[in-house]
Amino acid sequence: MPHNIALSYELSSTYPIMVGQQIASDIQSFCTEHYNSAKAIVVIDEKVAGLHAEKVRSIFDSCFKELLVLRIPEGERSKSVSKWQQLTNTILKERVERTTPLIGAGGGVTGDLAGFVAATTLRGLPLIHMPTSLLAMVDSSIGGKSGVNHSTGKNLIGSFYQPDAVFADTRFLETLEQSEWISGLAEILKYAAIRTPSLFDQLATLVQNPLQPNEEWAKVIAQSASVKADIVEADVHESGQRAYLNFGHTFGHALEKVAGYGSLSHGEAVFIGMIAAARACRQLGYPINNVRFETFLPLYKKQITSVPTDVDVLIEAMKTDKKVKNDRLQLVLLKKWASPYIQPCADFSLLKDAWKYALSHFI
Repeated sequence: MPHNIALSYELSSTYPIMVGQQIASDIQSFCTEHYNSAKAIVVIDEKVAGLHAEKVRSIFDSCFKELLVLRIPEGERSKSVSKWQQLTNTILKERVERTTPLIGAGGGVTGDLAGFVAATTLRGLPLIHMPTSLLAMVDSSIGGKSGVNHSTGKNLIGSFYQPDAVFADTRFLETLEQSEWISGLAEILKYAAIRTPSLFDQLATLVQNPLQPNEEWAKVIAQSASVKADIVEADVHESGQRAYLNFGHTFGHALEKVAGYGSLSHGEAVFIGMIAAARACRQLGYPINNVRFETFLPLYKKQITSVPTDVDVLIEAMKTDKKVKNDRLQLVLLKKWASPYIQPCADFSLLKDAWKYALSHFI
C-alpha cells in the first residue's frame, strides 16, 4: 500500500479530512500549527484503548505537555446523558481552557459523545475526530453531528458541532473485528444507493476476500468520506439534501430502539432498514429491487442472531423519529439508484409490507 493515501476536503466550516496510512506526522503537524494549549483531552473507549492507547499517546505526546485520557465503556450504553455529565464534570475539574482541544478516538459512539462534550463544555472546545472503525471513518466522524440517546429514541439530545479536523488512519482497522467491518459496510452501501452505484460492484469484489485494510479499501473509504463531505458541505444543518443520508435509517433506528440499544449494531439495523426502504420504493412503482443489497445478505445473516418481529411495535417506534413532520414520517426513498427523495408517509400498509419483506430475510 502506498505510504499515504489521503483525501483532503474542505467543508463549509473549513476543516481537513484525511484518510490514509501512516499519517501520524500529519496529525502532529496540524496540532502544532493550530494549538498552543499545554493540555489536550483524549476520549477513548476501553476496547480501543486496550488495542491502541500507546499508539494514540505517541501521536499526541510530542504536541502537548499533558494528556488527560478519559476512557469510556465500549458500546452504545456510553452514549447517554449520564456519561456526558460524568465526562463534563471531570473535564471542568481539570480547569481546562477554551483553547484545550478534545480528541475523540474510537468508533461512532465515542465520536458522538466526545463531540457533544466538546460542543457543550465552556460553550465549545476545539474538537478533533480520530475514527478507528470503518463506520466512523466513512460516516459519523464527518458532518458535525454530536449527541447522546434518550429513552424515547436515538440521538434525540445533541447539536451540530463541526470538528477542526478528521484524521482516519487505516492502520486502526488492522484490529477491527469482522462484525465491525460488516457494520461499517452498511453505510458505504448507503452511499452507493443514494449517490455512487459503482460502489456496489467494488464492494461485492472486496468482500470476497478477508476484510482487512488495503489499498482498495482505502480508496473506498476515501470515496465514501468524499460523498458524505460533499453532501454536508451543501447542507450543514440538514435542511435539505443532507436528509438523503438517512436512507434506511428511519427503519434502522426503530429496529435499534425496539431491540434495545446495543443488541443490533447500527450498521446491521441500517442494512435491514435499507432492504425495507428499497421494498417501499418498489411498491410505489420505482425501479428499485433488492438484488444489489441481497448480494451482501449472507454477511449480515451470519452475524445477526435475532431481530424484533412485531411490525406494529416497530411502526410505533418509527413515529418517535425526530424528523417526523405533521405526524408524517419523512422517509428517504429512491426514484432510481442515485436519485433519492423525501416521501412523507402516513400509509401504514406500505410500512407493514416493507417491514414484513425485510424481516423475512432474518427470521
